Amino acid sequence: MTKFVFVTGGVVSSLGKGVAAASLAAILESRGLKVTLIKMDPYLNVDPGTMSPFQHGEVFVTDDGAETDLDLGHYERFISTRMRKANNFTSGQIYKSVLEKERHGDYLGKTVQVIPHVTNEIQVYIKKGAGLDTPDAVDVAIVEIGGTVGDIESQPFLEAVRQMSLRLGPDQTAFVHLTYVPWIPSAGELKTKPTQHTVQKLREIGIQPDALLCRADRYIPDEERDKISLFTNVVTSGVISVPDADTIYKVPRILHEQGLDDLICKKLHLNCQPANLQRWDALVYEVEHPKDEIKVAMVGKYVDLSDSYKSLNEALRHAGIHNHAKVNISYIDSETICADNVNQLGRYDAILVPGGFGIRGVEGKIATARYAREHRIPYLGICLGMQVATIEYARNMAGLQNANSTEFNPDTPEPVIALITEWRDREGNLQQRTAQSDMGGTMRLGAQSSDVQPGTLAHQIYGDVVTERHRHRYEANVNYLDQLRAAGLVISALTQQEHLTEIVELPQTVHPWFMGVQFHPEFKSTPWNGHPLFNSFIHAALEHKTQQDKN
Repeated sequence: MTKFVFVTGGVVSSLGKGVAAASLAAILESRGLKVTLIKMDPYLNVDPGTMSPFQHGEVFVTDDGAETDLDLGHYERFISTRMRKANNFTSGQIYKSVLEKERHGDYLGKTVQVIPHVTNEIQVYIKKGAGLDTPDAVDVAIVEIGGTVGDIESQPFLEAVRQMSLRLGPDQTAFVHLTYVPWIPSAGELKTKPTQHTVQKLREIGIQPDALLCRADRYIPDEERDKISLFTNVVTSGVISVPDADTIYKVPRILHEQGLDDLICKKLHLNCQPANLQRWDALVYEVEHPKDEIKVAMVGKYVDLSDSYKSLNEALRHAGIHNHAKVNISYIDSETICADNVNQLGRYDAILVPGGFGIRGVEGKIATARYAREHRIPYLGICLGMQVATIEYARNMAGLQNANSTEFNPDTPEPVIALITEWRDREGNLQQRTAQSDMGGTMRLGAQSSDVQPGTLAHQIYGDVVTERHRHRYEANVNYLDQLRAAGLVISALTQQEHLTEIVELPQTVHPWFMGVQFHPEFKSTPWNGHPLFNSFIHAALEHKTQQDKN
């Protein structure tokens, strides 16, 4: 029977619940257990798909087309289980489901209330995410509750898991609470009072944590751990110190060395093999001992919040690991790039233009693509980054001086990028969309396959077929492909059903490494394998650096 570990947070947000939950899952997986993770988000949006990256960071996309919280990216990078739609749900989804049932008459005239109807629905979703009573059932499901204890939005989730633990029994559930222990420089000491208060809040609603993960900028001395234990009713061995680390891949070892996995296994009566973290140790060694170093410019529009490009950052670092190089990323606001200052990009070993929505900063991205093309700097354009590279090439090489996207100029006379109005989803069902369609859930989403043209750089990287995850509304206009090809642009991959552009590149006789992809390869990168596209991109950056050093 599946056991559950509920992970909550207190004091402040952004302490790293997702990394902590993923790290615990990684340790349990190393002990031979089948593990999955579930993220419950308390906001009323149905999913984060319509939210600004400044509000919520990156939107992670699963193979089955769910737009989810960025923590699911951590989950996939830390454990082997792939995430699905069922692994992330929001208050919006819960209330939507409850109200639909009420309209359908499923509650048989009862007054619909938060307790029991909303809390029961939350428990149904948790069990679905864990694959309970199905062949996909896991040994342990780690359930992360978004927000912090005390937030009014997360109260139904906390009540739901309290009820669930009562119904399942004490040896079926465990509670892990992530809290903050601040260092006060003027006093010269760590303060435990915020942790005492947040656990008090938990206990008021009937939840007693089995373990506390105490975040601080340093290891917490035994004296303070004893004090926290006394005032929170958590055994001292369950008060785990989680100091700041220079790489998140050290966290599994930090938690294991303090016995967190042993505590959880004992609480849940799990008989399993000892943890084997050798591959994590090897990974950390590679991170700390690079043989080379390169500089990558990421020219985007959400650069003020690094979480906006979380999976991209990790994918670049993974590729650096596999090329034995440290990747230093410089974030450049595309709004600041123009013809007068674009030459600042010449000091970088590679240039990446990520995805995005809306017209802001687009001309700066187009100028960036042109500079990379003309100066033979390795260039990777992802989603919008592919589209701006196509627009740039159309304007300056294919004689389409007014080329643009209908996203930025609906009346452009040369729409080389345009809204796709019909396509088939992963199951082959026809989907239709107009400019007036709902914003949420109307993009081409999830994993889809494309055929790759032999003899291209893309074929060297992917082989005959590429299967990657998508998240976009606009596509390269098929009516301009012949003109672009005639001007020298290589369309190296097309979707198998609609024959839409998936990859564009320049011949390697013209440019050493220039590629744009319509999909989001960063979502499938892991520290163990990296990703073939990013591995090739960073390898090209290293070669460019070597060539520049020679010159």
